[in-house]
Amino acid sequence: MTFLHAAFLGGIAAVAIPLVLHLIMRKQPKHLEFPALRFVKLRENANRRQVRLRHWLLLALRCALFVLLALALARPSIVASGVLGDQEAPVAAAMVFDTNPRMQYRQDNQTRVEVARDIADWLLPQLPQGSEVSVVDSRTASAVFSVDVGAARQRIDRLDAQTMSQPLPLAIESAIDLLDDSEKPRKEIYVFSDLSEASWSRDAMQDVARRLAEQPEIGIYVIDVGVDKPSNFGLGEMSLSGEVVSRNTPLAIQSDVVHAGGGGERTVELFVIDPETGEAQVRGRQIVDAQGVGAARVAFQLRGLPVGVHQGYLKLVGEDALPADDQHWFTAEVRPAWRVLIAAPTEDGREPEDYALFLSEALAPYAIRVKGEAAYECDVVDIEQLTERDLDAYNAVCLVDPTPLAPAVWQELHAYVSAGGGLGIFLGRNANPVDSFNEAVAGELLPGKLERQWRSDGDVFLAPDNYQHPVLSRFRGLDVAWQLLPVFRHWQFDTLVDGAAVVANFSNGQPAIVDRPVGRGRVIVMATPVSDVASRPGSRGYVPWNLLPTGDDKFPFYLLANTMAEYLVGGGSGQLNYPAGGTAVVQLESAQKRPIYVLTTPGGDQIRTPAGEDQDAIVVTSTSVPGNYRLQAGGGAEEVDLGFSVNFPSSISHLDRAGEEELQAALGEDVMFRLARGREEIDRSVSAGRVGQELFPYLIVLVVLVLAGEGVLSNRFYQDYDTSQPRSRAAQLAGSSAEREQRVESPVAAAK
Repeated sequence: MTFLHAAFLGGIAAVAIPLVLHLIMRKQPKHLEFPALRFVKLRENANRRQVRLRHWLLLALRCALFVLLALALARPSIVASGVLGDQEAPVAAAMVFDTNPRMQYRQDNQTRVEVARDIADWLLPQLPQGSEVSVVDSRTASAVFSVDVGAARQRIDRLDAQTMSQPLPLAIESAIDLLDDSEKPRKEIYVFSDLSEASWSRDAMQDVARRLAEQPEIGIYVIDVGVDKPSNFGLGEMSLSGEVVSRNTPLAIQSDVVHAGGGGERTVELFVIDPETGEAQVRGRQIVDAQGVGAARVAFQLRGLPVGVHQGYLKLVGEDALPADDQHWFTAEVRPAWRVLIAAPTEDGREPEDYALFLSEALAPYAIRVKGEAAYECDVVDIEQLTERDLDAYNAVCLVDPTPLAPAVWQELHAYVSAGGGLGIFLGRNANPVDSFNEAVAGELLPGKLERQWRSDGDVFLAPDNYQHPVLSRFRGLDVAWQLLPVFRHWQFDTLVDGAAVVANFSNGQPAIVDRPVGRGRVIVMATPVSDVASRPGSRGYVPWNLLPTGDDKFPFYLLANTMAEYLVGGGSGQLNYPAGGTAVVQLESAQKRPIYVLTTPGGDQIRTPAGEDQDAIVVTSTSVPGNYRLQAGGGAEEVDLGFSVNFPSSISHLDRAGEEELQAALGEDVMFRLARGREEIDRSVSAGRVGQELFPYLIVLVVLVLAGEGVLSNRFYQDYDTSQPRSRAAQLAGSSAEREQRVESPVAAAK
């Protein structure tokens, strides 16, 4: 506790005044003995104790009156944390601004950033002379002290929320580090924020809470510049059916339409940018009715896109308070039909085309193949002639129920996969002798050694329980009756090698589909084939290994075959869409390598980007601005035209605000902070933080109450006092006590 006017504490000595008056003005009672009235003596003792108790009570009130008055004039104050002292002493202050895109929210023709700038411009000259000031924003999260107030004001005036920023806790930690190096005894952090829950979550603020608890001398002030009841429409998560698709595959684009506050109808338009003119053309329009809790969803399909890189965006028509989430950009690459080589044996009276029939028809059905609209171009070859084909001309190779292969074939397949190819292996009855598949050369591709064949009576089936892998992602949300597609035989693996991942199990817990990365490529192995017919007339004892391609419901096999092929050819792996602030990597094929590329940003700036001869990718780290980026080189027929898109995360549409209790939970119970909104609240909070909580108002109230209580009690005690003789108030206060006591102690005289 500290006192602004410590000299007034000497006024406590005034408590001696009522003591002296009490002792000086007190009169000795006169004793009258009256033996006949002995019973009155007993009453006399009781009255004497009562009168003395009243006197002591009045004395205590009068003493307390002077003590409280002296304390009030000394103006004591209490502070829970921080360093107290002269209110005008220089401070080390860090102004931390949340510049997340949410701060673009506009109300009363002002964004949240503009409101924060106005308050900061007012607050800056309020700081004591000689203070050190730092302006920290969450875009860079770097903190340094400004040269002077003018430099700090220039930094504040340049703040905006147009680009992606770092998390707010990082900016606060940077401010703590800076203040920790300052020699000023008083340190303050001012956080300007819209108090969104996304920025003030307990997990995000964990390190900040720990740092502030360790440094209680730092005062923290949270300046609320948000809106109590925000209202907004925006585009949520956007998804593409594939970022790299085949020429004959439609590009599906989906997005959520989220809203806060009141709902209503909004229009979403799909634009595709003409690569020649750069103009955006409307390719779709939908009206959505967003009502209640949750999000509406829009879906578009683009067909007939030529081979090449295509860019566009979804746009929410109309204006609202937060424009940052009204537009989402996308990039997709269209390639020629994927070439798949299917290698199968000539065994048991069946030709390779017989073995490959189910898989090839699932990938390129005859009805669409004859129209030239198939996404895959399948070639079938005898597995003995596999080495005669140029594997590099194919996007993927599939071995259907393979027979034992020569070591040279395994080595060629290994080289193909290591260079980036995709290999699918569907093991079946022809994998005999099994020892040939357990040799070291085969083990470089297979996910593990084959142990034995597992047999069942039809109670085993595919039982995927996790749909995170790309092969199963399209099954998410579908109700597939796998039990109607039984598996009668399958291979059982021994221990899987390191790096191999189980995509799906059988219902008996054994691995059914296993993914193994090899070099730059990948290998998918299925422990049961996709080539067995349901029955073979004339073949005694024939039992198919499964009914996956021949069951009553053909759709699960059709979808599974396509997702596996898409994964093998790399259609779902090329990333062309990135979150803002991340690192974009543009892969370069050998025919696309050039010494110089030109990167065109969403703002139209062109940046020359050199590349080495052996460089396989262009890395772009400056992606804080959302939009479409274009990477070009050469010209004419030799032109290379690539690109990628950058979007804000969907969390910028989450406008739910954290209350004071949530802030306390985020910062920890040991951290004292002050929440203010508006200049008056800020002024009071800062004053209370520097001076502490003054007790003057409370002490003055106590003085008034004590004075009133003393008056009431004295009037009650002395209401029978004879006021016929004029005397001073001091004499009355001092003499009334003695006279009252005298009358009580002489009841007989009073009776006479």
